[in-house]
Amino acid sequence: MGWTTLSIDDSGGTLRAIKNDVTNFSFSTPRGVQDVTGVDKSAMERLLLLADFSITLNGVFNDDNASADVHNVFKTVPSTSVAREFNLTVSGQIMGVSGTPTLLFTDYSLNRAQDGSLTFTAPGVLANGVVPTWST
Repeated sequence: MGWTTLSIDDSGGTLRAIKNDVTNFSFSTPRGVQDVTGVDKSAMERLLLLADFSITLNGVFNDDNASADVHNVFKTVPSTSVAREFNLTVSGQIMGVSGTPTLLFTDYSLNRAQDGSLTFTAPGVLANGVVPTWST
């Protein structure tokens, strides 16, 4: 299933479509949990806490198109501390419509394999406290 949208801000705040250079990715939307079990209970009691979001993008190195390629989006990760907006859309389902969650990317690693392929990994975490939400 092809993704309609996979875009990440570059360090200047311009949303760039990078879905062509991303070969696979994973993301999660976990909730924190607090144990509130009293000594009077024989089973666990818990409360749901804050929502979170994390993503790891993997793909092929591309520096062909000066402003819209994946390398120009992520090359500033080691030298800038900017929160980046993102758009994920698949099958009409959009992540982040109720406000715009932003991400801090924590690494941009490149791997040159023995066969000569050059690939990247870019992990990101929620930055601004906006709850990640799916909507149509």
